[in-house]
Amino acid sequence: MQSSLRRMLIGVGFFALTFVVATAGYMLAGWNLLDSIYQVVITIFGVGFGEIGPMTPVLRIFTMFVIIAGCTSVAYILGGFLQMITEGEIRKALGARRMMREIETLENHVIICGYGRIGQILTRKMQEANQPFVVIDNSSDRVASAEAKGYLVRHGSATDEAILESVGIMRAKYLATVLPDDAANVFITLTARSLNPDLFILSRGEYPSTEKKLRQAGADKVVSPAAIGALRMAHMITHPAALDFLDQDNARENLNELLAQINVQIDELAILPESNLVGSSISSVEVRGKGTFIVVALRKSDGSTIIHPSHETVLEAGDTLIVMGHRGDIPKFAKHHALKRQMMYRGASFSSRLR
Repeated sequence: MQSSLRRMLIGVGFFALTFVVATAGYMLAGWNLLDSIYQVVITIFGVGFGEIGPMTPVLRIFTMFVIIAGCTSVAYILGGFLQMITEGEIRKALGARRMMREIETLENHVIICGYGRIGQILTRKMQEANQPFVVIDNSSDRVASAEAKGYLVRHGSATDEAILESVGIMRAKYLATVLPDDAANVFITLTARSLNPDLFILSRGEYPSTEKKLRQAGADKVVSPAAIGALRMAHMITHPAALDFLDQDNARENLNELLAQINVQIDELAILPESNLVGSSISSVEVRGKGTFIVVALRKSDGSTIIHPSHETVLEAGDTLIVMGHRGDIPKFAKHHALKRQMMYRGASFSSRLR
């Protein structure tokens, strides 16, 4: 692109120099300014109206050089312009091919359907988390905006099976459809579920009545921006101090340090099929723990999470207990009851996992 622009600038400079020198030459031959300029224009652009003043042999030779120099400079300018257009198209084609090759190598990635306000926030968070993702949108302007940020983008409608297949839906782990149109989100969810039964689908729902339809279509989670916004505003009113604390950049780190100082942690304990806790209730598990921990949540084998499960809830193989307790006691309990201690959380890192 720079070489073609430079070529055009050189052509313009040479044309301007030719125009000035030719005009000055005709004026030195005794022509007035207007006649000289007119003669230069019809000579360079080959209009062919003929000379408008006396032409000596020397002036004819001079005119031939004006024709050669003028036509060469014009051709140079047009060549640079065509080169610029061609380079742009070639670069665009190569960029699209490179992007498709990168999309073809993606695995366990996130497919984001829609690059509106919510889609833009979601892509930014995915990029911050180093989570591979690809965006689908049918707006040329939004696609260009996403490409300018370096995102992998596919131009088209996410309701089209071919488009979903082209972004690797069979290899994807998550699909988030965040369009402002509930009907489109339902159709995308239905199409995506039929293409990949193992896909985890998150769908946006503008109206409460849509949640049931989205779940029937195959959505694992339904998110209502209006409900989330209302809850956030309610928390600002009812719990302003706590919300201000958690909103601070270092709030989670400080909370983690506080829990570490009192030797407290949050763990995930997976219930194995051979565990003697299979069939036990939450209350009996806490009794067996002898007060060393409390159960704060339960993730069922189907992936759903129950916050503050009731004491009567019965554990099944494949469930995961999320408990809070002393560091040294939880591993002992897990070993004694044939549990698998998967990973450890402290403080607000756990709350971020549940959201």
